[in-house]
Amino acid sequence: MKIDVVKTNGEKLGKKADLAPEVFGIEPHEHSLYLAVKAELANMRQGTSKTKTRGDSRGGGAKPWRQKGRGTARAGSRRSPVWVGGGRAFGPVPHLYTTKLPKKVKHLARRSALSQKAKEKAILVVDDIRLKEAKTRALAEMLDKLGLTGKKLTILVKAITDDLYLAARNIPNVYIVAADRASTFEIMDCETLVMEQSALDMVNEALK
Repeated sequence: MKIDVVKTNGEKLGKKADLAPEVFGIEPHEHSLYLAVKAELANMRQGTSKTKTRGDSRGGGAKPWRQKGRGTARAGSRRSPVWVGGGRAFGPVPHLYTTKLPKKVKHLARRSALSQKAKEKAILVVDDIRLKEAKTRALAEMLDKLGLTGKKLTILVKAITDDLYLAARNIPNVYIVAADRASTFEIMDCETLVMEQSALDMVNEALK
């Protein structure tokens, strides 16, 4: 499979890049995509939610009233979950949401995501993404020339430079990702997948 390579000004470079058929030409495997995205989203969760149980709440040391003879329900603590100001029953506690997937499933999911983007013709290969200065305006002008203004983009690069990071951080829905660390979710969660040619070579080599 071949795809045109363009310059950062939007003009065609006059050469084509190879999209490895083993990576960009397979039939997308929907279940592996589901498993990978679900695991990646779960792994993003902090899992730090915490409420106070009756053991964590302040007070409650003395028995509110005697056990028998008052004609009311017995009570042992003012911090019982049924009392106002009491502890929370079965509240959330800090824990990990980490989910692990087999390597073969993760690779299949990434190849499926890339093949889906290729099928939708939602991949753009740029010769070399370099900015003269770390200015948001410089990157915004480049995206405008490429016809990508206002779109949700994942930009895969060989290495994230400081200039590129600083220029992209204030543009909404534009995410710079190192090609060797791109996840299935990052590939799928965009309208157009923009790739440096060197990043494309890395992806081809890693997922063949």
